[in-house]
Amino acid sequence: MPRLPGGAEWIIILVIVILLFGPGRIGKIAGELGRGIKNFREGLGSKEEQPEKPEDSEEKK
Repeated sequence: MPRLPGGAEWIIILVIVILLFGPGRIGKIAGELGRGIKNFREGLGSKEEQPEKPEDSEEKK
């Protein structure tokens, strides 16, 4: 049964990720991810009502 990585394994994984992407790119990715989550939460929180279409319009006379 596989187990989750421990402390030393996480450090090795982190070093490999930094070597592959570089610290600048990781910061950009994290910032974009944070903005995406923020926009998603704002979208869920704001329940703006859409204007309903009038079924019986008096202008059609």
